[in-house]
Amino acid sequence: MTGREPRLDRRTFVAGAATAAFLTGPAGTGTARAEDLVGGDLIGGNLPGFHQALKDELRFPLAWGTAPPRDFRAWRRTARAKVEEHLLVDDQRGTPYDPEFTDGPDGDGYRRKSVTLSLTRHTRVRGSLLVPHGAGPFPAVLLLHDHGAKFDIGKEKLVRPWAPWDDGTRLASAQAWADKLLSGRFVGDELARRGYAVLCLDALGWGDRGPVAYEQQQALAANLYNLGSSLAGLMAREDVRAAGFLAGLDLVDARRVAAVGFSMGAYRAWQTAALSDDIAAAAGVCWMTGLKEMMVPGNNTLRGQSAYCMLHPGLARYLDIPDVASIAAPRPMFFLDGEQDTLFTPDGVATAYAKLRAVWDSRRAGHRLRTEIWPDVGHVFTAPMQDEVFAWLDSVL
Repeated sequence: MTGREPRLDRRTFVAGAATAAFLTGPAGTGTARAEDLVGGDLIGGNLPGFHQALKDELRFPLAWGTAPPRDFRAWRRTARAKVEEHLLVDDQRGTPYDPEFTDGPDGDGYRRKSVTLSLTRHTRVRGSLLVPHGAGPFPAVLLLHDHGAKFDIGKEKLVRPWAPWDDGTRLASAQAWADKLLSGRFVGDELARRGYAVLCLDALGWGDRGPVAYEQQQALAANLYNLGSSLAGLMAREDVRAAGFLAGLDLVDARRVAAVGFSMGAYRAWQTAALSDDIAAAAGVCWMTGLKEMMVPGNNTLRGQSAYCMLHPGLARYLDIPDVASIAAPRPMFFLDGEQDTLFTPDGVATAYAKLRAVWDSRRAGHRLRTEIWPDVGHVFTAPMQDEVFAWLDSVL
């Protein structure tokens, strides 16, 4: 023995360095414990045993009230730019829409149209456009469909399908979905009967743009990442473009355009409001939470797959989920969640609502923010919930 320190090979050195870093925590805070390193490398096969240390490092430094910009408008510009940076998809505003319209059969008090348009320079999408009878211009709703692990229909979840684009198969599937989650209603048709122009389009993977299989979602997202793009980022850019298209129609009052959605559609609705000035108000049903409170063992998000539709890599280093939604302040917003919704923890919803409330109150616009948790309600958008949203839209648009 020479008395010298034993030589460390690369594997030993890396493991030791990682352990030291973990034990000291961020900036030497010492938040991690030695016992956390013993076993338990994975929890449930998909959550790292050190997930709490990673959550402790998330401080959301770009949130309003924490970020350096003290002027709210300057903060909004900065925060929106940070979100757009993490979409990994270029701004598509310069791409012509080149819409093509085809008339469908009349509904009860409204006209049905099929519209095909370019949402990005790579994607041309067919959607449903409902227009009330009359001269207009009308208030309008960009209606955003859910995920639901059901891909054979997208826009048809919210707008009743019609011939020649349906041979009865989609209608049967759509009606079953509406019966399960929406009290048997087609929300888009209900809005059109109430005097709103409605636009609803398929997201990539659903309806005319799919169907993707549940177990293929992760591969689709990974392939888009490898191509320098993003599944969630593409969805965000397309929704913003759809909002601009709807607001630009002659038959629409551009000052009175709302985004409305349920489940993943709710996420899309408030995200679109945050990223687009074409949205005057937004209602999101059953999708709002704090990120840390969502990332807990057993939560649905940890399964992956569907999570990729709402994942912007690296954004959590800067903004929490409600921080992103707050970019839409002080415009009218309605967040409605069910007390029995198993997809989001009560703590997560409460944390998010508190953060949202603080932002709107800071703008002296607390009366423009409505947050509700309905008792004995799960992950659904029932007729009474729909009626509350319809009445709210009437009051703010």
